[in-house]
Amino acid sequence: MTASCKPTADSASGTAPAPACTLVIFGAGGDLTKRLLMPALYNLAGAGLLNEGTGILGLDRLDLDDAGWAQSLTETMESFTHAATAEFHVPKIDETAWGFVRERLHYLKADFGSPDTFAELGRRLSGNVVFYLAVAARFFGPVVTKLGEAGLLKEVPGAFRRVVIEKPFGADLPSAQALNSEILAAADESQLYRIDHFLGKDTVQSIEAIRFANRQFEPVWNRDHIACVEITAAETVGVEGRGGFYEPTGALRDMVPNHLFQLLCMVAMEPPAALDAEAVRSEKARLIQAVRPVAPGDAVRGQYTAGSVLGEAVRGYREEPNVAADSCTETYVALELAIENGRWSGVPFYLRTGKHLSARRTEIAVTFKPSPLSLFKDRATCPSIMRLMIDPEHGTDTTLAVKVPGPEMRLAQVHAQFRYRDAFPQKPNVGYETLLYDCLRGDATLFQRADAIESAWAAVQPLLDAWQAGEPEFYVSGSEGPAAADALLARKNHAWLPLDPSGTKEGGSDE
Repeated sequence: MTASCKPTADSASGTAPAPACTLVIFGAGGDLTKRLLMPALYNLAGAGLLNEGTGILGLDRLDLDDAGWAQSLTETMESFTHAATAEFHVPKIDETAWGFVRERLHYLKADFGSPDTFAELGRRLSGNVVFYLAVAARFFGPVVTKLGEAGLLKEVPGAFRRVVIEKPFGADLPSAQALNSEILAAADESQLYRIDHFLGKDTVQSIEAIRFANRQFEPVWNRDHIACVEITAAETVGVEGRGGFYEPTGALRDMVPNHLFQLLCMVAMEPPAALDAEAVRSEKARLIQAVRPVAPGDAVRGQYTAGSVLGEAVRGYREEPNVAADSCTETYVALELAIENGRWSGVPFYLRTGKHLSARRTEIAVTFKPSPLSLFKDRATCPSIMRLMIDPEHGTDTTLAVKVPGPEMRLAQVHAQFRYRDAFPQKPNVGYETLLYDCLRGDATLFQRADAIESAWAAVQPLLDAWQAGEPEFYVSGSEGPAAADALLARKNHAWLPLDPSGTKEGGSDE
């Protein structure tokens, strides 16, 4: 029996399915495919957003066949029903939605370096194809090059060929430039979809709507009214056994020029002329190009030591598996950015990210300047702050000064809140659903362009150069980070918002 998933008004708002396409996944047996791509395809199928003509071809070196790969993925999907803290969790797998995906799964044992692999792909593929590189970064350039040499990226009228490339896209400015040069020799920029899963989150995309669809915000979204902006991506997890990956990478490369800069773009870019891909991506590129390269004196790097996180004793970074005993790799970064344009000149943007911190939180906090009127100068007032909350809470929280009931004019701070969970039905989502759907439709709005990626690396290259020597500042696991991060903001009489003001600490990771 053939599984069929039709679009429904309640699950997909009547959105039309993507066009028929074969999704070719390099790295079919990897963690990314199992944890994120398959749950995303399952959710898209359940929402009726995959075409009946969809095909899925997985490539890897594992000795599997179609049935073996399908069975392995089915077992992984079933395991998510027992893991309430997993990125994807449902109480029960919907057999119709998973059946739609499962019956379209095909597998090819492959050597990514062999021309025979790409010759076999040529015999199997026709029509629309998306190549998804769910592989280690060292394969990005060679795989795209071989796809080009085999003629698999050549487009004909009525049939597209696209390539999705995961992060990390380069390890510094020279390597990012080299990778862009290599893949652009094989494919046109319009065929390349450099993915950053942060942009798949509805709460990140909502920043654009909050800014530009509500007139009360955009007129004051500038240097005349905003004192500073904080962008935070704090995690309670450590490196989680990934010491081999993390040692040469560190928090700066792992999080700043990709995830945090994408949040920076959403909160600080100019209004695009239209909501089409090139208009939006051009404004993001212009914003990043306006970021002054970060001087070492405007940044702090830290490394966690042993401590207690969420009530559990944890070891220090140097005691983690596959980490050098004298490692100087940073697990925490805080920096001050300056944007040199008319809207933001003089407004400090503070970015921080780290592991083994006191609470999990991803958010943007916009602090407004005090009222120019001095009516309340003799009364205690608090700054007005708008928090755009991305994880684990989704929504906004804005502080306001109001009068306390009674005969005297006394002020108190209150919170005006919006929570996604209160306004909309909550559905499992791993953040890749929108990105996959948009790629299948050819909408590159949420994907990164070559110039923006290179500009982001250029902004942090001075830190990468400077941090090749010297040690990071140590911070105790379960704390809010190194003391130097507080001193960084104190220079301009600012202070970080506490990571866990409510006392409710949630674990997990946003990576």
